[in-house]
Amino acid sequence: MARTRHLVLVLGDQLDPASTALDGFDPKCDAVWMAEVSEESTHVWTHKARIALFLAAMRHHADALRARGFTVHYTQLTDRANTGTFAGELARTAKKLRPERLIVVEPGEYRVRAALEAAARELGVPLEVRVDRHFLCTIDEFRAHADGRKQLRMEFFYREMRKRTGILMENGKPAGGEWNYDADNRESFGRDGPGMLVPPPLAFEPDATTRAVLKLVAERFAEHPGSLAHFDWPLTPDQASAALTDFVEHRLPDFGRYQDAMWTNQPYLYHSRISAALNLKLLDPREVLRAVEGAYRAGRVPLAAAEGFIRQILGWREYVRGVYWLHMPGYLDRNELGASEPLPRFYWTGDTDMNCLRHALRQTLDYGYAHHIQRLMVTGLFALLLGVEPRRVHEWYLAVYVDAVEWVELPNTLGMSQYADGGVMASKPYCASGKYVQRMSNYCTGCRYDPAESTGDRACPFTTLYWDFLLKHRARLLANPRAALQAKNAARLGAKEQTAIRAAADRLRKSLL
Repeated sequence: MARTRHLVLVLGDQLDPASTALDGFDPKCDAVWMAEVSEESTHVWTHKARIALFLAAMRHHADALRARGFTVHYTQLTDRANTGTFAGELARTAKKLRPERLIVVEPGEYRVRAALEAAARELGVPLEVRVDRHFLCTIDEFRAHADGRKQLRMEFFYREMRKRTGILMENGKPAGGEWNYDADNRESFGRDGPGMLVPPPLAFEPDATTRAVLKLVAERFAEHPGSLAHFDWPLTPDQASAALTDFVEHRLPDFGRYQDAMWTNQPYLYHSRISAALNLKLLDPREVLRAVEGAYRAGRVPLAAAEGFIRQILGWREYVRGVYWLHMPGYLDRNELGASEPLPRFYWTGDTDMNCLRHALRQTLDYGYAHHIQRLMVTGLFALLLGVEPRRVHEWYLAVYVDAVEWVELPNTLGMSQYADGGVMASKPYCASGKYVQRMSNYCTGCRYDPAESTGDRACPFTTLYWDFLLKHRARLLANPRAALQAKNAARLGAKEQTAIRAAADRLRKSLL
């Protein structure tokens, strides 16, 4: 067998038809390597829908590459010789093809990059790691942005990206005169709910390839959490583009106003449902930005809605990736608040009498999806207030959401949600009582707990733990200008009330162990 020149490694979150890994590819002497390995579904106890999404999208991508004339060496989970790890599968293929060089785009997880680098050294084959042009800001460019700054803030990075790209800019100034319209994007639905039926996201009926994957996952990962009953995700670039068009036309106009709102039995509301396609790189963020800005320029979408969504893509998404690679691998072990409680078992089942958590968790298990406020201010908030060890929270988020890739999930969870990085991602802990949930949703309707009560039989666990959190971390919060008011409110509680709250919080923690 003739020796392969370049073996291009394509990982499950690198399904970009225009990947830099394919630059200079010569079908006569180069080949693509892709592998389904059980390790990627078991290093965290992964949701069935997340496993199926990655495998189905990978198989569609491999078929598309073959249709373009690429030689693809693809290992399926069911292959008898499958070793179950990237390192093992790469070694098997490399020993057969004897490549002169391995090529890969920057992986989305430190663990995977380290494993590939170690495997390449073991094989004695050079590994070329190429810049991922899917992103608008490179890792080196973000390091340059961070260099010399005592504190990073997404807002300043976002403004730099707006200026650099010209997106939502007019004569060197932000469209409408303001950089950020977040103040216009915090409405709740009120008592009447969303009113008219929110247009559901475009659904994609599983084809033969996807049906085979769903069958495989249902059988092989039967003990894993979650359901496959609602699996209808976009799995190809064409489907991802169609999902984007559907969102811009039908939900983006109201996305801004209601992006923080929650409602029972409404998993998607006005959200895009394109994050998984973006994170697997089926969809280019530039296409997203053009579509959203174009809708605003054409008068079809309010500026506040367009800016709010563009900030998520051009600002937050790029910023989070920069933070991840700037601070890894040590970032994974940060625990600034010294949290040490275990993650409650009901996070894996949804079996709790707290109505908001039950709805958010069961939706997550049913769909592999929850929007950002459900993640930050329901499941994440409760873990923060309870004092769950941040790494356990991170592992749960990485496991249960179909769009979870570690570069984006870890800073959002460990930093933004749990404040375990001490302020790298967020200027203060995102802590609130049950009254926040009551204001932004209908979850409290019919719940046995009262968000106004912190002690007693009807005390809302969120409210009890909120005041306990403020009392426990009072010194730290008083030193933070953005959190000082909350800490001062806690300090005004009488001694008996403080003692009662602490006792109630202790009982609650013990009941969840």
